[in-house]
Amino acid sequence: MILVLDNKISQPQKNTILNRLSDEQCITREIMDAGRNVIGIIGKTRTSLEAFKQMEGVVDAVPIKTAYKLASREFKSEDTRVKIGNVVVGGDRIVIVAGPCAVESHDQAMTIAREVKKYGAVLFRGGAYKPRSSPYSFQGLEEEGLKILADVREKTGLGVVTEMTSVSQADLMLQYVDVVQIGARNMQNFELLKCVGRMDIPVVLKRGLAATIEEWLMSAEYIMAGGNSNVILCERGIRTFEPYTRNTLDLSAIPVLKKLTHLPIIIDPSHATGIREKVSPMARAAVAAGADALMIEVHNNPDQALSDGPQSLYPEQFGQLTRDIYVIAPVVGKQLDFDYLKKSELINNLAAEDSKTAAFIGEYGAYSHKASLGYFGEEITPVPMKTFKDIFHAVQSGNCQYGVIPLENSLSGSIHENFDLLQEYNLKIIGEITIRVQHALIAHGGVSKTDIKRILAPPPAFSQCKNYLDQYPDIELVPVTATSSAVRQVKDSEDKYAAAIGSAMAASIFEMTILEESIEDNPRNYTRFAIIAKEVKGHKKVDKTSIIFSTGNKPGALFEVMKVFSEYQINLVKLESRPMLGKPWEYMFYADLEADIESPELAPVMERLQEKSENLRILGRY
Repeated sequence: MILVLDNKISQPQKNTILNRLSDEQCITREIMDAGRNVIGIIGKTRTSLEAFKQMEGVVDAVPIKTAYKLASREFKSEDTRVKIGNVVVGGDRIVIVAGPCAVESHDQAMTIAREVKKYGAVLFRGGAYKPRSSPYSFQGLEEEGLKILADVREKTGLGVVTEMTSVSQADLMLQYVDVVQIGARNMQNFELLKCVGRMDIPVVLKRGLAATIEEWLMSAEYIMAGGNSNVILCERGIRTFEPYTRNTLDLSAIPVLKKLTHLPIIIDPSHATGIREKVSPMARAAVAAGADALMIEVHNNPDQALSDGPQSLYPEQFGQLTRDIYVIAPVVGKQLDFDYLKKSELINNLAAEDSKTAAFIGEYGAYSHKASLGYFGEEITPVPMKTFKDIFHAVQSGNCQYGVIPLENSLSGSIHENFDLLQEYNLKIIGEITIRVQHALIAHGGVSKTDIKRILAPPPAFSQCKNYLDQYPDIELVPVTATSSAVRQVKDSEDKYAAAIGSAMAASIFEMTILEESIEDNPRNYTRFAIIAKEVKGHKKVDKTSIIFSTGNKPGALFEVMKVFSEYQINLVKLESRPMLGKPWEYMFYADLEADIESPELAPVMERLQEKSENLRILGRY
């Protein structure tokens, strides 16, 4: 059962409820869920459901029907995010865990760790205790292996994950590692589950070789009932009649779990397939199916590996896989961030007086809000703004550390106002993120499409949904500043004849109903956002530069600049002209280059660009 409390409940009223539940020997868990103050109750109560509803400070009492109480969506509707150091599993960013099946030596572990970090891994996996089918197989380096893992973390900054096979290892795990893994063979080792339930450390719980999803969730319940809610479910393949692969990877478990539980999901395609060439396709499919994280076995010399060499990727293969996932992830509303750890370190090292905030246009639930979460995770607080100029002013004045601005959409083109503001303000582009825009028609509950007389949305959203809107020529189109603002205005107006175009995220935040999903004309609807700041802090890899320049008003002037890029084989991914502020009929050119224009080897390029341009300014290197 869960008790939904009044958000204004007094502490004495809450204590009365908790004391009664304690007297009835119930386990209780207090959480905030979707803005609700909730008490979860585990165990049989003498007090009836109706009696709880009558208690002061209680808004509602709802029974939980599933056998797994704390792990269920009924208990917690919002997705759980498990924090491991600076890494969050379960958010908008795909988390990659990679490393060898077993720690074999210090040099082996350190070599692989540096390789997988280079290619996008943010956590390092490696077994120190190895439960093997044969007693004659390599059993792991035990505590020595844990010490090596701790040194890997110290030297590389990667959090470390390893398997715990016995209750007696608990103290060592707490001393050396960041995440413990309960292997498939131990999924129903209930004493071990109870032990990790008492430990203050995240747990990766692998699915048993022949376990049903409900049995798997009941094992998670053991851990959570012990007080540890930081559980990540790992699908690693189940044993079926098919002998070709080592196991059968049950990708259907991902959408099933997303409905049944709030816990994040990691997929291990290495153990699932047991065949190197099958790992990458299954990893890509897992991301497309909605996985929050991947656990990939990587070895620098898999032919000589002491454990699971045939299923381990070479580092270069792992690098190709992460590049593929980088492209796939935005399609399902996720991101793979190659700068995840550097970015988190930079944010955590900001001075106390720095504002750890990012300004965005619109209301919570806007695509700009989603872009902020995808780029920063939850380490930076998003702050809504009414206009794009408000964003630039907030960053320039120091009220916000960062700004998130849309620059161009794949269907409706450039957002010219922001290019003009980049010209006006002396701010730097420090990064970019591209997200897929999936528009939904959103209205009040109980409203049908035939009731709608007006639709609110910003002009770009109207143009992106033109084919859909053309089917309803009598509906009035009302322009607003942002999609999330449209949803909020419809919500606040209580107008049953109005609808908004916006994101599913906005519909959820404002508790509105989606009448129709994916109404954009083209599924390849992406928006590129720039991250702006007053200055660039910290070192990061640069592979792109944005510049702004002007040329003399004479024939061939722009060609001379373009010739410089051609001679040095620098690819331009964007070139756009905008009127110069205060100078009629004169133009500035914006260009995005696939190069670090300030690298030593490109110093001649900068010299020649300055010769050929009347004005030249670097907007950002990222």
